[in-house]
Amino acid sequence: MNNVIGLKELRENLGDYEKMIKTGRSFVVMKRSKPIFTINPIDHDGWETVVDFTVFRKDGMPIDDLIARLKRLT
Repeated sequence: MNNVIGLKELRENLGDYEKMIKTGRSFVVMKRSKPIFTINPIDHDGWETVVDFTVFRKDGMPIDDLIARLKRLT
């Protein structure tokens, strides 16, 4: 059962687990000997872009400005 990891292990080695998840591996994360969540790779075939925020501004923007612009789109 090498797909079971502790929460502390995940926090301390997040970059390593990110790489493994990108290759298709899944993990069950445990805290105090109890499973608390699973991490799975994204199914890119089922992924849908709802809003492309880079259209507004590539380096980010205040949330109030973003909400105002989104309201204008609808």
